[in-house]
Amino acid sequence: KKSEDSGAMAKPDDHPKSVHHATKWSEDVENFYRFQQAGYRDEVEYKQVKQVDMVERWPETGFVKKLQRRDNTFYYYDKQRECEDKEVHKVKVYKY
Repeated sequence: KKSEDSGAMAKPDDHPKSVHHATKWSEDVENFYRFQQAGYRDEVEYKQVKQVDMVERWPETGFVKKLQRRDNTFYYYDKQRECEDKEVHKVKVYKY
């Protein structure tokens, strides 16, 4: 399932209309955390920069599995939650 927060609905040339910091963990916050760790705003920006249609995800959880940073090194993520509660407030949630 995709929620509006995931950025999946946005067209490739869209820019976020608003941004706020996450207050509690969710699946969307987990994926924003993973994109932001790798140096991207969100899935929309990642797809624009890397020119890819799909992002590798864990089928069990839907979390992002692997991302390529701008310097072409890879980040590999676990099936389980990686964004700890103390990190949640640092995650930026973009709305389109």
